[in-house]
Amino acid sequence: MPENAATLAETPVTALKGVGPKNAERLSRLGIFSVQDLLFHLPVRYQDRTRIVPIGALRAGDQAVIQGQVELADIRYGRRRSLLVRLADGTGSILLRFFHFSATQQANMARGSRLRCFGEVRNGPQSLELVHPEVQRVDEDATVEVEQALTPIYPTTEGMHQLTWRDLTGHALALLGRGGLQELLPDAVRRDYTMPELADAVRLLHRPPPDQSQRLLSDAGHPAQRRLAFEELLAHQLSLRVLRQRQRRRGAPVLAGDGELQRRLLADLPFALTAAQQRVLAQINADLAQPHPALRLVQGDVGSGKTVVAALAALHCIEADCQAALMAPTELLAEQHLRNLAGWLEPLGVEVGWLSGRHKGRRRQTTLDRLGDGTLQLVVGTHALFQDDVVFRRLGLVIVDEQHRFGVHQRLALREKGASGQVPHQIVMTATPIPRTLAMTAYADLDLSVIDELPPGRTPVSTVVVADSRRDQVVERVALACREGRQAYWVCTLIEESEALQAQAAEDTAAALTEALDGLRIGLVHGRMKATDKEAVMAAFKAGGIDLLVATTVIEVGVDVPNASLMVIENAERLGLSQLHQLRGRVGRGAQQSHCVLMYHPPIGGIAQERLGVMRETTDGFEIARRDLEIRGPGEVLGTRQTGEMQFRIADLLRDQDMVADVQVLADRLLREHPERVAPLIRRWIGDRVHYANV
Repeated sequence: MPENAATLAETPVTALKGVGPKNAERLSRLGIFSVQDLLFHLPVRYQDRTRIVPIGALRAGDQAVIQGQVELADIRYGRRRSLLVRLADGTGSILLRFFHFSATQQANMARGSRLRCFGEVRNGPQSLELVHPEVQRVDEDATVEVEQALTPIYPTTEGMHQLTWRDLTGHALALLGRGGLQELLPDAVRRDYTMPELADAVRLLHRPPPDQSQRLLSDAGHPAQRRLAFEELLAHQLSLRVLRQRQRRRGAPVLAGDGELQRRLLADLPFALTAAQQRVLAQINADLAQPHPALRLVQGDVGSGKTVVAALAALHCIEADCQAALMAPTELLAEQHLRNLAGWLEPLGVEVGWLSGRHKGRRRQTTLDRLGDGTLQLVVGTHALFQDDVVFRRLGLVIVDEQHRFGVHQRLALREKGASGQVPHQIVMTATPIPRTLAMTAYADLDLSVIDELPPGRTPVSTVVVADSRRDQVVERVALACREGRQAYWVCTLIEESEALQAQAAEDTAAALTEALDGLRIGLVHGRMKATDKEAVMAAFKAGGIDLLVATTVIEVGVDVPNASLMVIENAERLGLSQLHQLRGRVGRGAQQSHCVLMYHPPIGGIAQERLGVMRETTDGFEIARRDLEIRGPGEVLGTRQTGEMQFRIADLLRDQDMVADVQVLADRLLREHPERVAPLIRRWIGDRVHYANV
């Protein structure tokens, strides 16, 4: 293209004929601001209007253009008034059915008229039918052309009709023909991966020739679609690689102690680390000894022992005269970490501090002062840790738990808490396993470790799914378990987010169960209780002073009671797979066989049935994560659907996962051989929409 010509990425969509202020505003709702954005707004499906199909060849489900003569036109009066028109072409006949019609339309479809129609063929009471097809009257001698390409159907927004989309994309394709879409993948790369040119792929997807496979296009398996999806996945991979490179250019404290504190804790623990825990700890220790910041994601299923690995990593940092911080997304989880870490580390002479949004006044200031002068070596907290007034003397390690609850930019905010221009090492942990393909794409800025082994003695939890009509039997099962000396959870769930309603439901359930289970000691925990009251109930449950704990989903994380071997989850159909798996992980922590009862209120939808079926079939967190990805999609699994991160225009992490390995190889190759292409690729596909590209 000419040197002075604007690229379509720089050409505003308002430059197109037909885009005035109103349409510009409508397009902006879909993230379309430039002509390039419009060209990357691809059809979701296609209609074949390129040929006239003989009526005799039609099958139910076909979308087709037909042409014939009206044999009969009649108004029927039943439950709904309707116009029925029988159309025939010599090969067969079909019924056209209209529930809404004007006198003019009726006159145009009188007996003997020739019509061309387009619609979806359905099975009717007596014959095949088209309900409310598009109809065009055809004169006997006139030649009416058919479409020359498959007709695209675009994802749309209010006020934007399909004819408008076809018109606008037609104008954009005319500009494309003048070379305004830059080819950013080198010729050698396209040859190696047998890819079409970008402009050719875009042109084909907006106006596919009739010989293109509709099935392949509808499944997004066409080479042109895969070409665009590949480039978009590549841009996201590159953005995270660039972020990682930037991070690594900054210095981090070299944490190399003598290992004495780690050895003492390991000697004090009442259990030995699993081989998987030892492997991951060795990876972390090696990371912390480097002069550039560690960025490691530690995945581990519920109960795999991530917290003790985090404690050992913190000790490695403290031995090197640096401070460590552990950040959790909720106060309840942070409090649980505080109790565990204090129990393990304070006997070694390491004080564990606590900082949350609730802390005010002198108590907060004392904690801040001790972090500032270095006397407090380890602090546990919520997002309050990255507030401006929190200053560390020498922060060496940040551990972020349940990282999917934080955006990338949030977890990176703590890096600025390092001293003397250095950034702290970072370990992010999750008990919500992420399928490997997804992790490789979404967390390309992180090294990946997996604790893929449960401690010995853990028995898989047996799971049953029952309707709430059998509630009395479930209550009897709870009574039997508790009378045999075991403990149980009864989890209440509500659709409403209101903590007041959640608390009320739990209180009502606790009262009903207290009446039904005379003689059992029943405790109650919900989100509106004071922290001290919650802790007292949890401590009593752990000590065996409570037989049955009625709770809201606040007990999803952080409770470890080995004698609890039964969990009942009420209205289980209202929870997602990840949350159900987390809750179930509260039982099965001792040697005895444990059980989980998922109680639902019928009728339930297909997705809820599928979720409950998965829970019944497997206790493997990674298998559950894979199925969760299939059911909910990547944006939901990663917790990014509402945040704007990892949003794809064309690629789909589930559908296109077979590309991820090649994308990773190519990302390395471009960074090495074609660094000048990297920024334009990121700008094209991500632009300013996503925080992590520019963190």
